[in-house]
Amino acid sequence: MNNSLKRKIRSIPDFPKKGIVFRDLTTLFQDHGAFREALSLLHNYYRDRRIDKVCGIEARGFIIGGALADRLNCGFVTVRKAGKLPAATVREKYELEYGTAELEIHRDAIEPGKNVLIVDDLLATGGTLAASCSLVKKLGATVFGVAAIVELSYLHGRDKLAGYDVFTLVEYDSEQDDRPPG
Repeated sequence: MNNSLKRKIRSIPDFPKKGIVFRDLTTLFQDHGAFREALSLLHNYYRDRRIDKVCGIEARGFIIGGALADRLNCGFVTVRKAGKLPAATVREKYELEYGTAELEIHRDAIEPGKNVLIVDDLLATGGTLAASCSLVKKLGATVFGVAAIVELSYLHGRDKLAGYDVFTLVEYDSEQDDRPPG
């Protein structure tokens, strides 16, 4: 776990609803040194692997994924909420805490057989990342790995991503976990 990055993440109690502690990465993104450190750690983990495309999940995954794709010298693909992409898409429905949602990817975004890294800002329950993995597989590509800056390990999101290489930089093991250890 990276304590210097954890110090740069703002925790907002009772957002978006009472009882939730929102982990706000915008404070990390606005700090040039912290953002560079996060990207360097992700790049170092993946740089010697054959990744053809990075998929970033709407919206904060776009920030991380686009910059990481540039560093890895590969293409960048967006995974968006349903109805946001202009061309023909593939859609995946997934469960939320209260209801369902859908994600889409352009049908021609990734060629069959390509290696894809899926990136988001945060791994919580794993539903969004698992749905994104399904989209990539529907296109005939291989999910090489799943990466996020933050993992809320107490929500057991890794369980939905069993069989995938999951890499995260900062872990919160409870809602109250706001202090960097040490």
